[in-house]
Amino acid sequence: MNKNIYDITIIGGGPVGMFAGFYSGLRNAKVQIIESLDELGGQVNALYPEKTILDVAGFAGLTGRELVNNLKAQLLTMQPDISLNTTVKNVKKVDDFFAIETDKGTTQSRAIIIATGNGSFKPRKLLADNADKYENNQIQYFIKNLDDFKDKQVLVAGGGDSAIDQALMLEKVAKKVYLLHRRNEFRGLERMVSRLKTSSVELVTPYLIKEVQPADGNQITLVAKKMRTDDEFKTITVDKMLVNYGFVADSKAMKNWDINLQTSHRLLQVDSKMQTNIPNVYAVGDQANYDGKQTIIATGFGEVPLAVNGIMQNLYPNSNAPIHSTQLSK
Repeated sequence: MNKNIYDITIIGGGPVGMFAGFYSGLRNAKVQIIESLDELGGQVNALYPEKTILDVAGFAGLTGRELVNNLKAQLLTMQPDISLNTTVKNVKKVDDFFAIETDKGTTQSRAIIIATGNGSFKPRKLLADNADKYENNQIQYFIKNLDDFKDKQVLVAGGGDSAIDQALMLEKVAKKVYLLHRRNEFRGLERMVSRLKTSSVELVTPYLIKEVQPADGNQITLVAKKMRTDDEFKTITVDKMLVNYGFVADSKAMKNWDINLQTSHRLLQVDSKMQTNIPNVYAVGDQANYDGKQTIIATGFGEVPLAVNGIMQNLYPNSNAPIHSTQLSK
């Protein structure tokens, strides 16, 4: 076998991709990771470094930054080849391997795991009058550093898990926290919604922000209209606003590859071993779709052994997949 050909190429260096690299190393696979960002960690590292993550087994709670740092330390024990700031332009099937063309060159791999999440992402913008004038200053879309909000009056806009988590996280450092949502009901985990309702966070529902106005002391005044009314408004003056309306994902790049991947709801359709319709091309994490899928980090981590063991069984049929983790050796 050509030693220059990787057994497994992982496209995507987020948490699930990093764990896939580590687990591939446990199976003695020759592995590389290709990540389009300039550092590992994906969306968690770029957008949620201060967010507390609760669905990782063995941890009562850890921040996104802590999770990424732990995964990186774990990954590096396997010494994989890692290409950062590298974009995959095309994937071609050539004989019994894949040619992976990037903006930095071409590599060869016998199998691929796609762990790109939902692809490139950008936040859904606040569609209110004058909002664009205050973006990246008073109006922000994610928390990079909690200290930026210390002793501030802060309003979080949104009603999902992330908005609730951010409001509770900011409660610890901010002078005052509001959580504004266009519905009376929140879409978060029941335990977190219960915590929210007993916290000091002031709930503003059901309202939608319509306009942003300047205020004294570098503050802004948010003009919000009560839903299903024509003239009932509320104004709230804050130092900072954190918008959490979700993100717009774009995975169009894969459509240009010279392999015809089957999709469902714009995600990659996979079987029970996480294999796509193309033999030896697998998907894990948010990009993988199947009946009953729950798009949380814990699910993505659980999908990794299925994909890696499936690949190794295909590549090396005479090798036995481990039944228990204690059978794996470094």
